[in-house]
Amino acid sequence: MTKMTSIIWYWAAWVIIPLVLEIVPNVICSLVLLWKKLFLMHKEKELSEFKPVITLIVPVYNSQATLYRCIQSIRESTYPTECMEVLLVDNGSRDDSFKEFQRAQLDFPDLGMWWMYSRQGKSKALNKAIFNSNGKYIINIDSDGILQKDALANMIRRFENYPNIVCMTGAILIEPALIEKTEKFWLRQFQKMEFVEYTHAFLAGRNLESQFHSLFTLSGAFSAFRKSVLLKTFLYNTNTICEDAHLAFQIRDILKKEVLFCHDALFMVDPIESINKFYTQRQRWQIGELEVTNMFMKNKLRNPIGGYFKSSSMRVLIQDHTFAFPRMIWYFALIVLGCFNYDFSNIILVNVLIYVLYVFGALLYYGNIISFLNPFKDIRKYYARKIGYVVLLPLYNTFAFFIRFAGMINSIKRKSSWKTKTFTDEKGEISGTMKIDFEIIKAIRRKVKNLLEEPEEVECYTDNTNTNST
Repeated sequence: MTKMTSIIWYWAAWVIIPLVLEIVPNVICSLVLLWKKLFLMHKEKELSEFKPVITLIVPVYNSQATLYRCIQSIRESTYPTECMEVLLVDNGSRDDSFKEFQRAQLDFPDLGMWWMYSRQGKSKALNKAIFNSNGKYIINIDSDGILQKDALANMIRRFENYPNIVCMTGAILIEPALIEKTEKFWLRQFQKMEFVEYTHAFLAGRNLESQFHSLFTLSGAFSAFRKSVLLKTFLYNTNTICEDAHLAFQIRDILKKEVLFCHDALFMVDPIESINKFYTQRQRWQIGELEVTNMFMKNKLRNPIGGYFKSSSMRVLIQDHTFAFPRMIWYFALIVLGCFNYDFSNIILVNVLIYVLYVFGALLYYGNIISFLNPFKDIRKYYARKIGYVVLLPLYNTFAFFIRFAGMINSIKRKSSWKTKTFTDEKGEISGTMKIDFEIIKAIRRKVKNLLEEPEEVECYTDNTNTNST
């Protein structure tokens, strides 16, 4: 009986990690989202007849294929065009992006648009547009996505209803129509997983962080500011690849203002083009976040335990990055238990149980997200049919985790750059290193073998006696 009890406690120790760190928080957070949906989302007043002028800034870099569609989505917004100015800032495009802008000018003459040149990087391009803006609110959107028609109106309504809000980020989702156009079967399945991931990350993850006043970073693809507060910052930093996170830290840590999330302001972006693109994107995000965190939190890192309870940024950093190393050990420890004569059936059973717990957590959010997507019927319908992909989400997240973990390691030995090595490049480097290592092992083996097989030297004695006697 004692042995059986010790076995139960031993395996419970493995299950307790996802239970405490993932499942219990997921249950609590899903209840918070339900509470927000039922009691907080119906208190906002509609916009008055007087609507403030807003400035939309669209950084452009080789955006020929997507720019017209982006401008068209601005024009089709429910927010009145006479209250908008659109500044498109070209950052050294080598394609026909300007011709697409001219086509949009002809097709949408009632939309005030201006083209600007700034060939000094995205951060300086954004800063130049900010200084030339006239709107009360400044909204940045990427040129490779489209606004949901009510996104701007919803965001400005929240600004106007709550004067204390100075900065918000919108919900970034993958465009379903573009996923269905993907011809390669397996890539299309991966894009559907990406759609589910983005939906959970924003409508559950960032939604909750905003509710708990702990949103770690802005989304550079769609973010909005009160200009009066934005000009009190140092604007976008030119020395980091994660300029949106840097600006979020300025607003939160220097100005002591909140960075919030607008759940009903949707911005639809293109699905990922390949695994290589996915790999470089997640590596860049990870390296950039660590870089910016080091800029702002170097002193706080000296006392991580105290900072964990005082700073939401520190909590996110410890949970998302510091815990990654024991989490990595935990992943592999379950696998190698078989080498220590543990029953494989028990190991498999525990892994299945852990996976079921993760799926349960994902399904809790599934119901919350459907309720938040009620105003967006087409997207809600598309997401509701992806319950099978929600079940696979823990596997996808594990794959993404290992890429992020590789980004942590790469941040130690590489300088941050927009051009990072792809999955193919990394795989080639690993293969090359392993090949060199095996060649060294082979060379050592050959030397040892030669030493063992070398014949002993035999001394030969020559009889010099003259046999020819006279």
